[in-house]
Order: sequence, then structure tokens, then C-alpha cells
Amino acid sequence: MLRVDRFGAQESFAVRRRQVGARLEGDSGMSQGPLMPKATAVWLVENTSLSFEQIADFCKLHPLEVKGIADGEVAAGIKGLDPITTGQLTREEIEKAQGNPDHRLKIAESRVKLPEQKRVKKGPRYTPVSRRHDRPNAILWLVRNHPELKDAQIMRLVGTTKTTIQQVRERTHWNSASLAPMDPVTLGLCSQIDLDFEVQRAAKDRPHVEVQETGGTLMPAEVSTAPERRDDPFADMSRPKPVEEEKIDVNSVFAKLKQLRRADDEDEE
Repeated sequence: MLRVDRFGAQESFAVRRRQVGARLEGDSGMSQGPLMPKATAVWLVENTSLSFEQIADFCKLHPLEVKGIADGEVAAGIKGLDPITTGQLTREEIEKAQGNPDHRLKIAESRVKLPEQKRVKKGPRYTPVSRRHDRPNAILWLVRNHPELKDAQIMRLVGTTKTTIQQVRERTHWNSASLAPMDPVTLGLCSQIDLDFEVQRAAKDRPHVEVQETGGTLMPAEVSTAPERRDDPFADMSRPKPVEEEKIDVNSVFAKLKQLRRADDEDEE
């Protein structure tokens, strides 16, 4: 019993949903307001005897706002727009609403039926004739500076063919000897926004590479030029140890020189 009730409730809910959808499709004209709601409300207030609620419902305004228009407090400088001449209302509809305060105005159906716009696929980017000779240079720049870009992305940016891209990559282009990499943005073949978008798109498609820790850096000159210190207690004892140079005292050296001079003077006497 529980299963039957549950499925029955689901079925009734689906039916109710379809009914509401059909009602919304039928009332799509009612939910759509006029093109210039305040100007239309000004004209209806001045030229008809419709109630504030009817005008507010048709123009999608608040009844107090319509009352303010009637009192001259709202939309004082707005000129009224005739909805009959613009094809948004008919005289019969206005007369019907004036005779019945509960009647809601409906927008008249447009007699002009616009054809549905078909979605046209974008073709290849057009390149002016004066700049077509620069495309191989732009392809070479993209291949060198952005190797992550796919051929389809380069084709969208520069407006070239896959064969030309392959020839530039493999250096088999007929003018490969004189090709020079040039930025396609400076050449005017694409915009910087399009280039950044394609680069970011290619970076997302590229597999994530973990950043490895960098190796050791160069040692400072003070450390690299300093003499090596050997503190090994089990070093070869047979080798003579280097004799440390005695520190020279400047005062003692001058004192010895003075003594030598006195000795020389005494010998001369």
C-alpha cells in the first residue's frame, strides 16, 4: 500500500507540474510588461478610467506608484506613451477593462513574426591580405614561446591551417630560411585577451607536474677560499705538522733596531 500511494503521489505531482507549465506558456504574454512602463502608465492615467490596480498590473508597477503618477508626484517629466499606437494594447481591451474592474489587461500579440535566428558556427578567423605573409612568423613565435598550445588553438589564434603549422614546426616551409619569430599580438593577428585565454586553457589541459626541490647553490667566496681544517684525531702522525708562524710584534722590532743603532754608535766612538 505504501508503494502504491507513493507512486500515485509522484504521478499526481508530475501531472500537476505539466499543468502549471502549460499555464505558464499560455500566460507568457501576461507576464510580459510593456516596453516603457512608466510612460505607458502616464498615458493610461491621463486618457482612461482604469483603476490603479489594473494599470499597475499591466505596467508591472506598484499601485502606490501609479497613485503617485496620478497625483503628479512620480514621473512628472515623463511624456505619456500611447500603447494603442505602439501595438501593445487594443481599444477593445481597454474598454473591456473599463467596464469590468476585475479584468486584467493583456498585451496584444504582435502581428509581425520574426524568424528564429539560427545559430551560425564561427568559421576560421579572417586575416587581411596585407598581413597573411606574417602568419608563418607568428606561428614560429607561438611554437617557440608556447609549446603547450595545440594546433587547433594556433589555428584559432592566427587563422592558419594545420599543414602550415606542421611545416613551420619541421622547418619544411618554403620560406623557413627567412622566418623570424614575431608576436601575433603586435602583428595584429589576434588580441592579447585571446592569446592569454588559449594559454590558460592549454595550461589546464597539461598534466600537473610537482615542483622539485632545487639543488645546492654556490658556496660563498669566503668559504670556498678558506684553508681546509683537518680535525681527524687518527690522521697520519708520521707527517710533520706545519709550523705555525709567530706573530710579529711591531714594538719589539723597533726596540731591537734602536739597540742595534746604539751599539753601532758606541763602536764608532
